[in-house]
Amino acid sequence: MKNFVVKTIANAGALAVATWLLQDITLTGHSTARKALTLLVVALLFGLVNFVVKPVVKLLTLPLFILTLGLITLVVNALMLMLTSWLAGVLDVSFHVQGFWTAVLGGLIISVVSWALNVVLPDEN
Repeated sequence: MKNFVVKTIANAGALAVATWLLQDITLTGHSTARKALTLLVVALLFGLVNFVVKPVVKLLTLPLFILTLGLITLVVNALMLMLTSWLAGVLDVSFHVQGFWTAVLGGLIISVVSWALNVVLPDEN
């Protein structure tokens, strides 16, 4: 359970950095507390999408992973971020990613920041 909380916090931090760096990834709220709550909800959605959908997409695109030596990971991460944005819109959560290339750059930022935070934060099962 602690590992799940740590990964969710790392995802929320990574999403916050991507929102801060890229103007086409928007997170709106009336107060800082509301934005933080929205970030946690989006981090949970992002984690759920990465847990359920991403393995299926990776399996279906396995030949492309081999052919591109893993560079297709950037596209898969962008698609997961866009799916999270779409789900947030359906659930009326104030998070939006505008455009594929923004999603590619956002996915790259989220991957790097999430990796760095997972290195720093404790990892206990």
